[in-house]
Amino acid sequence: MSLKKFIAATVLGVLPLSALAGEVQLVMVEQPGCAYCAAWKDEIGPAYPHTAEGKFAPLVLADLHIGPPEGTDYARRVNFTPTFILTEDGQEMARIEGYPGENFFWPILSNLLQDHTEFQPPTH
Repeated sequence: MSLKKFIAATVLGVLPLSALAGEVQLVMVEQPGCAYCAAWKDEIGPAYPHTAEGKFAPLVLADLHIGPPEGTDYARRVNFTPTFILTEDGQEMARIEGYPGENFFWPILSNLLQDHTEFQPPTH
């Protein structure tokens, strides 16, 4: 949200909560019975909110058959689960289709965040 829109929305009292943060989220589109969704939840899910990536882009779960979370727009139809959609202020910026496994997911996500946001990975 631009500063001009932020000021106008604040004055009008219609500012959505998500606009306050310039919110970046990672939407995981899943569906019941998806083995790769279950694998992600087992291998990545417990650690995700504790990582730099997870703190920068909190996870939001969305069911393939229900559609995007309220206030979120996908750039195109989701055909595969899981699909990870990087959003800022509810707008899709990039996506990862499928789950490539634990060893590949983290570098792909980190690159996606660096390419499309102000994310800076921690230095070890």
